[in-house]
Amino acid sequence: MQLVIVSHKTCWRSPNSNSGFATDGGFPLQVRAISELFTKTSLVVPCESDRQPDGLTPLTGQRIQIVPLAPLRGRGVYRKLAFLGDLFKSGPVIWKQVRNADAVHALIPGDIGTIGMIFSLIQRKRLFVRYCGNWAVQTTAAERFWRWSIERFAGGRNVMLATGGGEERPSRRNRNVEWIFSTSLRRDEIDKNVPRYLPPNQAIKLIVVCRQEQRKGTDLVIESMPLILRFIPNATLDIVGSGSLLECLKAQVIALGVSDCITFHGKVSQADVGRLLRQATIFCFPTAASEGFPKAVLEALGSGLPVVTTKVSVLPQLIGGRCGIILETRSPRAIAEAVKLVCSDPAKYNEMSSAAIKVAERYSLENWRDQIGAVLRKAWQTNSLSPSMNITMRDQKRPL
Repeated sequence: MQLVIVSHKTCWRSPNSNSGFATDGGFPLQVRAISELFTKTSLVVPCESDRQPDGLTPLTGQRIQIVPLAPLRGRGVYRKLAFLGDLFKSGPVIWKQVRNADAVHALIPGDIGTIGMIFSLIQRKRLFVRYCGNWAVQTTAAERFWRWSIERFAGGRNVMLATGGGEERPSRRNRNVEWIFSTSLRRDEIDKNVPRYLPPNQAIKLIVVCRQEQRKGTDLVIESMPLILRFIPNATLDIVGSGSLLECLKAQVIALGVSDCITFHGKVSQADVGRLLRQATIFCFPTAASEGFPKAVLEALGSGLPVVTTKVSVLPQLIGGRCGIILETRSPRAIAEAVKLVCSDPAKYNEMSSAAIKVAERYSLENWRDQIGAVLRKAWQTNSLSPSMNITMRDQKRPL
């Protein structure tokens, strides 16, 4: 069965990739996993030919080809207007790819994924939509449209998955909408990790991994450092990720006089994220942003890191009281007290680390792929998906 994936994820031409392209984040790892379910996969995405930014991962997969669209231009409303103009050029390309495929995977939110979804519905193709935003919160007209579309068309050969989790199904209007977690962790990466112990001499290393934007909470972690240093003088903080707030955060570090213990790493590759996590002691993520299923938190758990975070999205269910601390209040003092608590008992720290790895085992990339494969087989009533899938009873349990 041939699949076409339609997404707004920007990719770059790369001579170091077998496909000729690369991109950032967990997207290339998820694309590779999904391609293992199909005989051939085409990826329709906007592509840049300019100099590659740092931290890219090659796009690879089972018989995968990249179909480049024109790069996305501008931001906000200007980007949407530019996209409407580019649609005269990109639309026929997307239409043709959808027409030639046996199945379509559209990623939303995103204008290009939306076009792929609409074209698939018009052409009556097998459709697989994955909503990657925060399903519980819709604040814009576009977000309300995407939710309406998923609830309206889910069922039959239209597989609609919302990123997240919970005891109840995502939609009361349409019970065919199902949860799916998000991950970029391979099983072998999790299996090689062992529970952590507190480092000697209280050389505590905190780490934040996220896009540095408003409401992510990196500024609160920075502000908590003077408080943490009072009882852990050797504490340090690694800040990983780029974003519009990065320069403000650097200025904040200087103003607080904590430059000696804070390192900004910027945007790095997935491999470097893993390396930095393995060197850390505690993962801090006091977010108040709209989160779907934060992959960085899962990567931290897979590395055996206790997590200090907030009551946002699925985070309370992931962390519970087993592998970290859920903040009751989102403040520098609360973060400092949580760090102090995690570091106060070496035996408890080791238990949290062990629990973190056990939680992450349920959310491997292989389990993610196999859960999607099982849903698609049932909905499409086909055995033509890759027979190499080995779905164990543990894999079939729906996390969260």
